[in-house]
Amino acid sequence: MTTTRRTFLATAAAAAGGITVLPYAARAAAHASDMFETGAGPVTVHPVAHASFVMETPMGVIYSDPVGDAGQYADFPAADLILVTHEHGDHYNAETLAALMGAETMLIVNPAVHDVLPEDLKARATSIGNGEAAEALGVTIDAVPAYNFTEGRTNFHPEGRDNGYVLTMDDFRVYISGDTEDTPEMRALENIDLAFLCMNLPFTMDAEAAASAVAEFQPSFVYPYHYRGRDGGTQDPQAFAEMVGDAAEVKMGDWYAPGELG
Repeated sequence: MTTTRRTFLATAAAAAGGITVLPYAARAAAHASDMFETGAGPVTVHPVAHASFVMETPMGVIYSDPVGDAGQYADFPAADLILVTHEHGDHYNAETLAALMGAETMLIVNPAVHDVLPEDLKARATSIGNGEAAEALGVTIDAVPAYNFTEGRTNFHPEGRDNGYVLTMDDFRVYISGDTEDTPEMRALENIDLAFLCMNLPFTMDAEAAASAVAEFQPSFVYPYHYRGRDGGTQDPQAFAEMVGDAAEVKMGDWYAPGELG
């Protein structure tokens, strides 16, 4: 077998005991996390809920879009860096941020969130917009456009306002989609090792569009997340995995409480 970037990561992580290949329901019941071996050391992903997750990395602990009761994060290491993609309530909550910000925690947000931050948080935050970049903890953070382009949905996430992020940690690159459809910018991504891909209607995209994007930018691993929707818009992560096939290894996270799927 030819060793590719994907097979190397999978083999290294499996050897470390971090890759679990349980069905979705079994993994959710076990509150499973995943560890990915990188050149700098292990990266461990802890799904929290919906669009919120914690990532332990060799550079520090990164929280993405933390919302809800701060007690949900009590069992995780404190945040060294917090990322916020946009201002919707399932991605941004000022009270949660205030509770999770330590004395040295860095905060990176999109400009629209920066505008509405309380003054004490605003003073500590770095704002980057689409196409801009920042560095924190030795991690390069590139802001990738996140938006709707389908007629009737563009008011949810207008082009130019919201961020996705690409994090480059030595030889390991992570894409966090935020809320978006399968934009040309997403499809043009390169050398992504780990992706977090949203899918729910009418706010983002369906599982078929997300799987099509994965087939094009080919991350090594991908988590379907943010897949609860209104009025029948919830997407099935298992159906997404089947459509992805061999294009990437699909990881299932414990994003929702029992009974919330479907």
